[in-house]
Amino acid sequence: MNEPAIAFCIWATVSGVFWVLAIWCLAAKQAVGFWANAEVFEVNDPKRYNRAMAKLFFAMGVGMLVLGLPLLAGQNGAVILLSVLGTALLSIASMVVYVTVIERKYRKR
Repeated sequence: MNEPAIAFCIWATVSGVFWVLAIWCLAAKQAVGFWANAEVFEVNDPKRYNRAMAKLFFAMGVGMLVLGLPLLAGQNGAVILLSVLGTALLSIASMVVYVTVIERKYRKR
């Protein structure tokens, strides 16, 4: 197996971690957190909140997989910047979606 294929397999494994996290969110009975080392706010409907979190994590996994495709072209090309910058933008976009959509909708008032 050549180096680009190995790099893409590692990248795809990270995407798989997001998909496993999405499945775990669907199976959870209590509200799952998004931020590390932070308590989850009071949720008005934990089941629907967890479903929204699962959708977010699944979309992040798909986005990571798509952003890893330039790795197949080789790591020495300039196209690898799409993967690096795209991952940063995907992370920021997921934070924005969490704060502006999910947290606002499911926070108990």
